[in-house]
Amino acid sequence: QVQLVESGGGLVQPGGSLRLSCEISGFNLDDYGIGWFRQAPGKEREGVSCLNVPHGSKYYLDSVKGRFTISRDNGKNTVYLQMTNLKAEDTAVYFCAAGQPLDWTDPEEYASWGQGTQVTVSS
Repeated sequence: QVQLVESGGGLVQPGGSLRLSCEISGFNLDDYGIGWFRQAPGKEREGVSCLNVPHGSKYYLDSVKGRFTISRDNGKNTVYLQMTNLKAEDTAVYFCAAGQPLDWTDPEEYASWGQGTQVTVSS
């Protein structure tokens, strides 16, 4: 059974940091890409970052480059999204997803999703 479980969200002040975790089970992570998406109220879901596990490539939304880092802990079968210098516009529900995307920013190309974790950046 494929399962993705996010954790690590919360309330943080502008300029602060959070680390999101995506714990993965039920499939071989080595064959997939793991994407992080976010969705703010009234907005479409947007791709934030992706780790192409087979190739080791990493991709980022322009607005988070230099602030967010995606990584993998092989021993725990977990993918992380380290977020620093958070801004109010980063406020959203963050989801991780697994797939074999040609376009990492397209949610339609991911077959499995977690339930999401809320990130709120506010003073």
